[in-house]
Amino acid sequence: MMILPSEEEMTDQDKQKIEEDAFMSRRGFLGLLGKCTVCAGALVTATSSANRVLSGDKGATFQQSEAQHIESLKNPPKIPDYDWTKHQWAFGVDTDRCIGCLRCMEACKAENTVQEDSSHHRTWVERYVYLEGSDKALVDSQADPKNIQNVRSETKFRFDNRYKDVKVDKAYFVPKLCNQCENPSCVQVCPTGATFKAPDGVVLIDATYCIGCQYCVQACPYGARSFNEQRGTAEKCNWCYHRITKGLNPACVDACPTGTRVFGDRNDKDSPINMFIKNHRVQVLKPEMGNAPNVYYLGIDREVS
Repeated sequence: MMILPSEEEMTDQDKQKIEEDAFMSRRGFLGLLGKCTVCAGALVTATSSANRVLSGDKGATFQQSEAQHIESLKNPPKIPDYDWTKHQWAFGVDTDRCIGCLRCMEACKAENTVQEDSSHHRTWVERYVYLEGSDKALVDSQADPKNIQNVRSETKFRFDNRYKDVKVDKAYFVPKLCNQCENPSCVQVCPTGATFKAPDGVVLIDATYCIGCQYCVQACPYGARSFNEQRGTAEKCNWCYHRITKGLNPACVDACPTGTRVFGDRNDKDSPINMFIKNHRVQVLKPEMGNAPNVYYLGIDREVS
Protein backbone atom coordinates (compact mmCIF):
# COMPACT_ATOMS: atom_id res chain seq x y z
CA MET A 1 0.00 0.00 0.00
CA MET A 2 1.31 3.45 -0.85
CA ILE A 3 1.54 5.88 2.07
CA LEU A 4 1.50 9.53 1.14
CA PRO A 5 3.88 11.94 2.86
CA SER A 6 1.10 14.29 3.88
CA GLU A 7 -1.80 12.96 5.97
CA GLU A 8 -3.83 15.95 4.85
CA GLU A 9 -4.18 14.30 1.43
CA MET A 10 -5.58 11.10 2.89
CA THR A 11 -9.10 10.10 3.82
CA ASP A 12 -10.04 9.31 7.41
CA GLN A 13 -10.18 5.66 6.43
CA ASP A 14 -6.60 5.76 5.13
CA LYS A 15 -5.39 7.34 8.38
CA GLN A 16 -7.18 4.68 10.38
CA LYS A 17 -5.59 1.96 8.26
CA ILE A 18 -2.09 3.36 8.87
CA GLU A 19 -2.71 3.42 12.63
CA GLU A 20 -3.89 -0.18 12.54
CA ASP A 21 -0.85 -1.25 10.55
CA ALA A 22 1.42 0.10 13.31
CA PHE A 23 0.44 -2.75 15.63
CA MET A 24 -1.19 -5.27 13.36
CA SER A 25 0.34 -7.62 10.81
CA ARG A 26 -1.21 -8.13 7.42
CA ARG A 27 -2.55 -11.52 8.43
CA GLY A 28 -3.87 -10.16 11.70
CA PHE A 29 -5.71 -7.42 9.86
CA LEU A 30 -7.37 -9.92 7.57
CA GLY A 31 -8.79 -11.62 10.64
CA LEU A 32 -10.99 -8.54 11.03
CA LEU A 33 -12.45 -8.99 7.55
CA GLY A 34 -16.04 -9.07 8.70
CA LYS A 35 -15.79 -5.90 10.78
CA CYS A 36 -14.88 -3.31 8.19
CA THR A 37 -13.75 -2.70 4.66
CA VAL A 38 -10.63 -0.60 4.23
CA CYS A 39 -10.27 -1.17 0.53
CA ALA A 40 -11.18 -3.72 -2.08
CA GLY A 41 -7.75 -5.25 -2.26
CA ALA A 42 -7.47 -5.91 1.47
CA LEU A 43 -10.53 -8.11 1.69
CA VAL A 44 -8.71 -11.41 1.20
CA THR A 45 -5.13 -12.64 1.28
CA ALA A 46 -5.49 -15.49 -1.14
CA THR A 47 -4.05 -14.85 -4.56
CA SER A 48 -4.64 -16.60 -7.82
CA SER A 49 -2.24 -19.30 -6.71
CA ALA A 50 -4.66 -20.46 -4.03
CA ASN A 51 -7.42 -20.49 -6.60
CA ARG A 52 -5.40 -22.77 -8.86
CA VAL A 53 -4.59 -25.15 -6.06
CA LEU A 54 -8.23 -25.47 -5.07
CA SER A 55 -9.10 -26.31 -8.66
CA GLY A 56 -6.41 -28.96 -8.85
CA ASP A 57 -3.68 -27.07 -10.71
CA LYS A 58 -0.45 -27.35 -8.73
CA GLY A 59 1.65 -25.04 -10.86
CA ALA A 60 2.57 -21.45 -10.07
CA THR A 61 0.29 -18.87 -11.68
CA PHE A 62 0.60 -15.59 -13.55
CA GLN A 63 3.89 -13.85 -12.80
CA GLN A 64 4.08 -14.29 -9.06
CA SER A 65 7.42 -15.02 -7.51
CA GLU A 66 7.90 -18.37 -5.82
CA ALA A 67 7.81 -16.66 -2.41
CA GLN A 68 4.42 -15.12 -3.20
CA HIS A 69 3.15 -18.47 -4.41
CA ILE A 70 4.22 -20.24 -1.22
CA GLU A 71 2.74 -17.50 0.98
CA SER A 72 -0.65 -17.70 -0.69
CA LEU A 73 -0.78 -21.46 -0.16
CA LYS A 74 0.05 -21.16 3.52
CA ASN A 75 -2.42 -18.35 4.17
CA PRO A 76 -5.88 -18.98 2.72
CA PRO A 77 -8.59 -16.36 3.43
CA LYS A 78 -9.39 -16.17 7.12
CA ILE A 79 -13.18 -15.95 6.84
CA PRO A 80 -14.80 -17.91 9.68
CA ASP A 81 -17.39 -20.49 8.62
CA TYR A 82 -17.09 -19.66 4.91
CA ASP A 83 -16.06 -22.13 2.23
CA TRP A 84 -15.60 -20.37 -1.09
CA THR A 85 -15.73 -23.67 -2.99
CA LYS A 86 -19.40 -24.20 -2.07
CA HIS A 87 -20.87 -21.02 -3.57
CA GLN A 88 -21.28 -19.48 -7.01
CA TRP A 89 -22.46 -15.90 -6.68
CA ALA A 90 -24.34 -14.00 -9.38
CA PHE A 91 -26.14 -10.67 -9.77
CA GLY A 92 -29.30 -9.55 -11.55
CA VAL A 93 -30.49 -6.08 -12.62
CA ASP A 94 -34.12 -5.35 -13.51
CA THR A 95 -33.95 -2.02 -15.33
CA ASP A 96 -37.75 -1.87 -15.52
CA ARG A 97 -37.72 -1.23 -11.77
CA CYS A 98 -34.87 1.27 -11.53
CA ILE A 99 -35.98 4.85 -10.75
CA GLY A 100 -32.51 6.42 -10.84
CA CYS A 101 -32.50 7.46 -7.19
CA LEU A 102 -28.78 6.59 -6.90
CA ARG A 103 -29.13 5.35 -3.35
CA CYS A 104 -27.10 2.34 -4.46
CA MET A 105 -24.11 4.57 -5.28
CA GLU A 106 -24.29 6.35 -1.97
CA ALA A 107 -24.65 3.10 -0.04
CA CYS A 108 -21.67 1.62 -1.87
CA LYS A 109 -19.43 4.58 -1.10
CA ALA A 110 -20.40 4.53 2.57
CA GLU A 111 -19.99 0.77 2.92
CA ASN A 112 -16.70 0.46 1.09
CA THR A 113 -14.99 3.77 1.94
CA VAL A 114 -14.82 4.76 -1.72
CA GLN A 115 -13.31 8.18 -2.34
CA GLU A 116 -15.99 10.83 -2.07
CA ASP A 117 -15.89 12.36 -5.52
CA SER A 118 -17.59 11.74 -8.85
CA SER A 119 -14.52 10.10 -10.42
CA HIS A 120 -14.33 7.11 -8.09
CA HIS A 121 -17.12 4.58 -7.79
CA ARG A 122 -17.71 0.86 -7.67
CA THR A 123 -21.26 0.97 -8.93
CA TRP A 124 -23.02 3.64 -10.92
CA VAL A 125 -26.23 4.28 -12.87
CA GLU A 126 -26.58 5.52 -16.44
CA ARG A 127 -29.65 7.29 -17.85
CA TYR A 128 -30.72 6.38 -21.38
CA VAL A 129 -33.11 8.85 -23.05
CA TYR A 130 -34.65 8.57 -26.51
CA LEU A 131 -36.02 11.89 -27.74
CA GLU A 132 -39.05 11.99 -29.99
CA GLY A 133 -38.10 11.04 -33.56
CA SER A 134 -34.64 9.72 -32.61
CA ASP A 135 -33.51 6.10 -32.48
CA LYS A 136 -30.26 6.92 -30.70
CA ALA A 137 -30.09 7.22 -26.94
CA LEU A 138 -28.63 10.15 -25.07
CA VAL A 139 -26.64 8.80 -22.13
CA ASP A 140 -25.54 10.56 -18.95
CA SER A 141 -24.46 9.53 -15.47
CA GLN A 142 -22.70 10.83 -12.36
CA ALA A 143 -19.69 11.49 -14.60
CA ASP A 144 -21.56 14.46 -16.07
CA PRO A 145 -20.72 17.53 -13.94
CA LYS A 146 -24.27 18.85 -14.37
CA ASN A 147 -25.61 15.93 -12.35
CA ILE A 148 -23.19 16.65 -9.51
CA GLN A 149 -23.81 20.40 -9.44
CA ASN A 150 -27.49 19.66 -9.16
CA VAL A 151 -27.03 19.01 -5.44
CA ARG A 152 -23.78 20.97 -4.91
CA SER A 153 -22.06 17.98 -3.34
CA GLU A 154 -19.70 15.30 -4.58
CA THR A 155 -21.01 12.88 -1.99
CA LYS A 156 -24.62 13.06 -3.17
CA PHE A 157 -25.63 12.15 -6.69
CA ARG A 158 -28.81 13.12 -8.47
CA PHE A 159 -29.85 13.18 -12.11
CA ASP A 160 -30.76 16.68 -13.29
CA ASN A 161 -33.99 17.52 -15.09
CA ARG A 162 -32.49 18.53 -18.43
CA TYR A 163 -35.23 16.84 -20.46
CA LYS A 164 -38.18 18.58 -18.86
CA ASP A 165 -38.82 20.85 -21.86
CA VAL A 166 -38.40 18.28 -24.65
CA LYS A 167 -40.52 15.39 -25.85
CA VAL A 168 -39.17 12.02 -24.77
CA ASP A 169 -40.23 8.78 -26.42
CA LYS A 170 -38.56 6.48 -23.93
CA ALA A 171 -36.19 6.68 -20.96
CA TYR A 172 -34.78 4.24 -18.45
CA PHE A 173 -31.92 3.78 -16.01
CA VAL A 174 -29.20 1.12 -16.14
CA PRO A 175 -27.25 0.28 -12.97
CA LYS A 176 -23.72 -0.96 -13.64
CA LEU A 177 -21.04 -2.64 -11.56
CA CYS A 178 -18.26 -5.20 -11.88
CA ASN A 179 -19.51 -8.19 -13.87
CA GLN A 180 -17.26 -10.71 -12.05
CA CYS A 181 -16.64 -12.36 -15.41
CA GLU A 182 -16.03 -16.04 -15.95
CA ASN A 183 -13.16 -15.04 -18.23
CA PRO A 184 -11.97 -11.77 -16.68
CA SER A 185 -9.66 -9.65 -18.84
CA CYS A 186 -8.30 -7.95 -15.73
CA VAL A 187 -6.96 -11.23 -14.36
CA GLN A 188 -5.29 -12.08 -17.65
CA VAL A 189 -3.27 -8.85 -17.78
CA CYS A 190 -2.30 -8.49 -14.11
CA PRO A 191 1.49 -8.92 -13.98
CA THR A 192 1.72 -9.80 -10.27
CA GLY A 193 -1.33 -11.97 -9.57
CA ALA A 194 -2.85 -9.20 -7.42
CA THR A 195 -6.13 -9.58 -9.31
CA PHE A 196 -7.51 -13.10 -9.14
CA LYS A 197 -10.77 -14.98 -9.48
CA ALA A 198 -11.97 -16.79 -6.36
CA PRO A 199 -13.69 -20.19 -6.66
CA ASP A 200 -17.02 -18.60 -5.68
CA GLY A 201 -16.96 -16.48 -8.84
CA VAL A 202 -15.91 -13.11 -7.44
CA VAL A 203 -12.87 -11.34 -8.89
CA LEU A 204 -10.80 -9.90 -6.04
CA ILE A 205 -7.74 -7.71 -5.58
CA ASP A 206 -4.94 -8.35 -3.09
CA ALA A 207 -3.54 -4.86 -2.59
CA THR A 208 -0.34 -6.28 -1.13
CA TYR A 209 0.69 -7.39 -4.61
CA CYS A 210 -0.88 -4.54 -6.60
CA ILE A 211 1.84 -2.31 -8.09
CA GLY A 212 -0.55 0.29 -9.51
CA CYS A 213 0.29 -0.40 -13.16
CA GLN A 214 -3.41 0.03 -14.11
CA TYR A 215 -3.27 -2.67 -16.80
CA CYS A 216 -6.48 -4.05 -15.33
CA VAL A 217 -8.19 -0.66 -15.56
CA GLN A 218 -7.38 -0.48 -19.26
CA ALA A 219 -8.29 -4.11 -19.94
CA CYS A 220 -11.79 -4.10 -18.43
CA PRO A 221 -14.29 -3.75 -21.30
CA TYR A 222 -16.98 -2.50 -18.89
CA GLY A 223 -15.15 0.42 -17.29
CA ALA A 224 -15.66 -1.20 -13.89
CA ARG A 225 -12.21 -0.48 -12.49
CA SER A 226 -10.60 2.69 -11.25
CA PHE A 227 -7.30 3.75 -9.70
CA ASN A 228 -7.07 5.03 -6.16
CA GLU A 229 -4.37 7.70 -6.31
CA GLN A 230 -4.17 7.97 -2.54
CA ARG A 231 -3.56 4.28 -1.97
CA GLY A 232 -1.69 3.63 -5.20
CA THR A 233 -3.74 0.57 -6.06
CA ALA A 234 -6.52 -0.46 -8.40
CA GLU A 235 -10.00 -0.96 -6.99
CA LYS A 236 -13.42 -2.13 -8.11
CA CYS A 237 -16.72 -3.57 -6.96
CA ASN A 238 -16.38 -6.95 -5.26
CA TRP A 239 -20.09 -7.38 -4.51
CA CYS A 240 -19.31 -6.42 -0.89
CA TYR A 241 -17.30 -9.57 -0.34
CA HIS A 242 -17.05 -8.91 3.37
CA ARG A 243 -20.86 -9.04 3.53
CA ILE A 244 -21.76 -11.88 1.18
CA THR A 245 -19.30 -14.25 2.86
CA LYS A 246 -21.35 -13.76 6.03
CA GLY A 247 -24.73 -14.39 4.43
CA LEU A 248 -25.65 -10.74 3.81
CA ASN A 249 -26.56 -8.97 0.59
CA PRO A 250 -24.28 -6.40 -1.03
CA ALA A 251 -24.97 -2.93 0.36
CA CYS A 252 -26.43 -1.69 -2.94
CA VAL A 253 -28.99 -4.51 -2.96
CA ASP A 254 -30.23 -3.67 0.52
CA ALA A 255 -30.31 0.06 -0.25
CA CYS A 256 -32.39 -0.27 -3.43
CA PRO A 257 -36.00 0.78 -2.69
CA THR A 258 -37.53 -0.90 -5.74
CA GLY A 259 -35.93 -4.34 -5.88
CA THR A 260 -33.96 -3.50 -9.01
CA ARG A 261 -30.89 -5.38 -7.82
CA VAL A 262 -31.03 -9.13 -7.26
CA PHE A 263 -28.29 -11.20 -5.68
CA GLY A 264 -27.82 -14.84 -4.78
CA ASP A 265 -26.03 -18.15 -5.00
CA ARG A 266 -26.36 -20.11 -8.24
CA ASN A 267 -25.70 -23.27 -6.23
CA ASP A 268 -29.02 -22.70 -4.44
CA LYS A 269 -31.81 -23.54 -6.88
CA ASP A 270 -34.30 -21.42 -4.92
CA SER A 271 -32.08 -18.35 -4.58
CA PRO A 272 -33.38 -14.96 -5.78
CA ILE A 273 -30.89 -14.85 -8.65
CA ASN A 274 -31.86 -18.29 -9.94
CA MET A 275 -35.53 -17.32 -9.84
CA PHE A 276 -34.72 -14.07 -11.65
CA ILE A 277 -32.86 -15.86 -14.45
CA LYS A 278 -35.44 -18.64 -14.69
CA ASN A 279 -38.47 -16.33 -14.91
CA HIS A 280 -37.08 -13.67 -17.26
CA ARG A 281 -35.37 -13.37 -20.59
CA VAL A 282 -32.09 -11.90 -19.39
CA GLN A 283 -28.95 -10.84 -21.20
CA VAL A 284 -25.40 -9.79 -20.37
CA LEU A 285 -23.40 -6.76 -21.48
CA LYS A 286 -21.04 -7.08 -24.46
CA PRO A 287 -21.41 -10.84 -24.92
CA GLU A 288 -19.25 -10.59 -28.04
CA MET A 289 -16.20 -9.87 -25.86
CA GLY A 290 -16.17 -13.42 -24.53
CA ASN A 291 -15.81 -12.39 -20.89
CA ALA A 292 -18.99 -14.27 -19.87
CA PRO A 293 -20.31 -11.81 -17.25
CA ASN A 294 -22.14 -12.95 -14.13
CA VAL A 295 -24.41 -9.89 -14.04
CA TYR A 296 -27.72 -10.56 -15.82
CA TYR A 297 -29.87 -7.70 -17.14
CA LEU A 298 -33.57 -7.44 -17.86
CA GLY A 299 -35.09 -4.68 -20.01
CA ILE A 300 -32.08 -3.17 -21.84
CA ASP A 301 -31.70 -2.17 -25.49
CA ARG A 302 -28.83 -3.10 -27.77
CA GLU A 303 -27.35 0.37 -27.25
CA VAL A 304 -26.52 -0.48 -23.66
CA SER A 305 -22.94 -1.70 -23.39
